[in-house]
Amino acid sequence: MRIFIFLLFFLALVSVKGQSPLVAQDSSAQKRWVEERYGNMTLEERLGQLFMVMVASDNKASEEKAKGLVQEHHIGGVIFSTGGPVRQAKMTNELQALSKTPLLVGMDAEWGLSMRLDSTFAFPWNMTLGAVQNNAIIERIGQQIGKHSKRLGVHINFAPVLDININPKNPIIGNRSFGEDRENVTQKASALMKGMHSGGILSCGKHFPGHGDTATDSHHALPIIDFSKKRLDSIELYPYRKLIDQGLNSVMVAHLGVPNLEIDKKLPSSLSEQIVSVILKEQMKFKGLVLTDALNMKGVTEGKDNGDVEVSAFLAGNDILLMPTEVGKAKEKLIKAYKKGRLTEERLAHSVKKILMAKYKVGLNAYKPVKVEGLYEDLNDLQSKIVYEEAMENAITVVKNDFQLLSIKNLENKKIAYVKFGKGDGESFLEEMNRYAEVDEVSALDVVTLKKKLTDYNLVIIGHHTGNKSPWESYKFTEQERRWLRELALEKTSNLVLVSFAKPYALSDVKSFVDVDAVVVAYQNSIVAQKKTAQLLFGAIPAHGVLPVSVHPEFAVNSTCQLSSLQRLGYSIPERVGMSSEKLREVDRLVKNGLDSLMYPGAQVLIARHGKVIYAKSFGSPTYGSNIKVDGRHKYDLASMTKILATLPLIMKMEEEDRIELNDTFQELIPEYAETEIA
Repeated sequence: MRIFIFLLFFLALVSVKGQSPLVAQDSSAQKRWVEERYGNMTLEERLGQLFMVMVASDNKASEEKAKGLVQEHHIGGVIFSTGGPVRQAKMTNELQALSKTPLLVGMDAEWGLSMRLDSTFAFPWNMTLGAVQNNAIIERIGQQIGKHSKRLGVHINFAPVLDININPKNPIIGNRSFGEDRENVTQKASALMKGMHSGGILSCGKHFPGHGDTATDSHHALPIIDFSKKRLDSIELYPYRKLIDQGLNSVMVAHLGVPNLEIDKKLPSSLSEQIVSVILKEQMKFKGLVLTDALNMKGVTEGKDNGDVEVSAFLAGNDILLMPTEVGKAKEKLIKAYKKGRLTEERLAHSVKKILMAKYKVGLNAYKPVKVEGLYEDLNDLQSKIVYEEAMENAITVVKNDFQLLSIKNLENKKIAYVKFGKGDGESFLEEMNRYAEVDEVSALDVVTLKKKLTDYNLVIIGHHTGNKSPWESYKFTEQERRWLRELALEKTSNLVLVSFAKPYALSDVKSFVDVDAVVVAYQNSIVAQKKTAQLLFGAIPAHGVLPVSVHPEFAVNSTCQLSSLQRLGYSIPERVGMSSEKLREVDRLVKNGLDSLMYPGAQVLIARHGKVIYAKSFGSPTYGSNIKVDGRHKYDLASMTKILATLPLIMKMEEEDRIELNDTFQELIPEYAETEIA
């Protein structure tokens, strides 16, 4: 019996590996739909399906051009660039209404729709996720990205990025990579892919055969990946083989010079039949969609006439020609190649039918317009905020912790200063630290004055804050900051903690960390990242993150100092602990009613569950007539708290046990006082 079950499992596994990742569950109906659609198309309509053009919802000229291409050239799809979600939804509906065959809509949404659109949710960058050890969190992020994409009418997300970022100077990948360890990159990419699939969209691995170990941006020139076949097979191609076996829907081929895979050293990988058809499709047995990277990039267009690149890319084995320079010219040259026999009907049918299969798989056989109502709320949902918090809590990485300085203990003996580096905002970090201890921000125009101001403190926390809008923003310490860090580290009157809210490679330019007592990598400078890092420093949450790249001789890939929680209360949103933000608004109303009826001049309300504070607000003034407002720094003496801390919990318990009713009178509770004045 066990042998029989094993054989069934083995046969099912072989079947999945050998099957096209574009096959839908109702494969017979899918095949009929594809054949019928293809059979009803003219040659020009079939060729049009190969093109996916860029359109921006914040650009009227771009919109009009796209409409013209849909009507005149019957293009197969669009890739949306900049704009806003409502504008894009409306434009999608207009373009789909004009198209004879429903359009395949794509986007670069590597960390969510916010990679391209305003007013949408931004998930952590891949490098941040590379530090997370719980891959289930990555899968949940992928699912949220999938749900958001599908809700907006997007069918294919050009993710996950499979580039292994070995080169710290890589100008275009960097934070977009999960790291430099091939196993970690593969696991994270697999989790994100599975999440996107469960969210209802297609995945796309990029940038084949691997853009991680280069210092050239293919948008401007052709990067050369000059490694041996053995190295390429063991590193760059490794995640593709694994994800192809797991159902990767599509692959995007980069514009790279790979001399050990292509004899013509000047031929970009995207135009190489050897790389696209032989290696990817035959040797690696990939049966999904193959897309070029953008065909308007200089890495592939340099020295070529309009249309030639598109013809070469298609003949090399690509199915979708992404962002062509001139659709009309390219189509004209493809027709000429078809008539001359260079492009056969069999070759054309192979790609167009795959494109139609993909369209069926995402439900375009039963197309419905995008609903604009409630779109903003659906794309900024609470579940996304929850999984973002979980990701940041698990990503923050302690790479050095001398003297077990972290988590910070014995607060009564600490006098703490915060010194801000960088042009980014650090206000949330400082505010959150002040929930746990009195932390003073200290600044000066020169390091001598700064050191003098810090003499009264025995713990100094430096926060290096950079921009958080995109993964390409400047992340390095300035020369002055490196000098100040060195001088502050040499001061032995206090302990020094460095927290970097930036790409981890920021640590690379620091000469030595020998005299820095603790180093924390927070990866990003978002408000959540700042708050969670403060909670970690003070022991409210543990440290589980592992460094995904090598950033310094002292901090190699997979460096980590794991920390346990000190069981201090953390801070989160109500939904993290099974409570409702909406229902907690009733607390606001009740407290304000008390203020209005003069029951008290001011109040503080704190609600915590499962170790997390999920409501902490201050109301009113300390005394009637005072102009001072109650805030989190005000303290109430124990006598004022007795009724709340002692009596109220007992009454609540007795009410739950049906021993009293909330409207009971005093004489009902204590009958012996019924005839007295007290009753």
